[in-house]
Amino acid sequence: MAFDLTIDDLGDLVRGAALLGTGGGGDPEIGRALVAEALRAHGPIRVLDPSELTSDDLVIPTALVGAPSVLVERLPRGNEPIDALRRLEQHLGRKATATMPIECGGINSTIPLYVAARLGIPVVDADGMGRAFPELQMETFAVYGVPGSPLAIADERGHTAIVQTGDDNKKMESWARAITIRMGGVGYIAEYAMDGPTVQRTAIPYTLSLALRLGRTIRTARSNHRDPADALRDELAGTLYQHGAVIFTGKVVDVERSTEGGFTRGSARLAAFGSESTCVIEFQNEYLVARVDGQTRVLVPDLITTLHLETGEPITAESLRYGQRVRVFAISTPEVMRTPEALATFGPAAFGLAEEFVPFEELAAVAAS
Repeated sequence: MAFDLTIDDLGDLVRGAALLGTGGGGDPEIGRALVAEALRAHGPIRVLDPSELTSDDLVIPTALVGAPSVLVERLPRGNEPIDALRRLEQHLGRKATATMPIECGGINSTIPLYVAARLGIPVVDADGMGRAFPELQMETFAVYGVPGSPLAIADERGHTAIVQTGDDNKKMESWARAITIRMGGVGYIAEYAMDGPTVQRTAIPYTLSLALRLGRTIRTARSNHRDPADALRDELAGTLYQHGAVIFTGKVVDVERSTEGGFTRGSARLAAFGSESTCVIEFQNEYLVARVDGQTRVLVPDLITTLHLETGEPITAESLRYGQRVRVFAISTPEVMRTPEALATFGPAAFGLAEEFVPFEELAAVAAS
């Protein structure tokens, strides 16, 4: 169902996007500030139900690309994603009738909202990842046959470029990443232009409204003195994601983080309270794998998030710090992201991980037995 997004919704949406962003997608508070400014200036944003789209629509997703840790030091001016969209429109010879997130997470759930508010166009309640992934070919759009190029990329100085690699989405990623590095580690893109039926066939629906619901669930649970993790588990049960559970509780005792090749890479180690148990989480912008006492408990593309122990607030990978008291919360990914075609694009092997993908709910059952 379509709805109007107002400034009062932003807190919940950003919180829920950070949860679904699996530690990545960029700092959601930066995106929140951008969208709040645009909403104050231009009014509510229309969020379209993907079922409303037609073959006459041209939907152009917009996003940030690069290392999220760089964004902390290089705040956007605000025109970058609009410059990218306009450059792609110019290249295609058509105006976008709507924009859409490429992923559900962090700032990349808010960049399209900012573009929509500034330009007076709607945003589609769907995305191409159902979470956040670090590479641009890791999209359900790509898995199910949509070319990502032509891609337009822009920086804060007004520079733009077009990347045209035909239907080779992996090459599109590598070329766009190289330009991003030359831009200083972060850029803003418009890509995967498509019509309405293609969105309906390839996108994961209702992830913006889901982020809004999940963010509200955490806030409401906290105000009602209910465990946010329990509330999230119950809320997820009626969605495409189905399963959610805490797999570890403890304190962050070590974080290794570096920026390499346009990504933020590293790992975090957590120690349990009152026992010798440990949890290690590896990340490439987003959390990829969580191992408890050396045993894999959650593996990409299933979602891993870290929640502040007292508040339930999601913590991004670049915000993890020594001494934080957290719970590691796992969420099962939608079935459309567990097909052989999908796993070939963004399963464990795509990140150099040797394990075969096993759904986290099955791993949880083994751990409990």
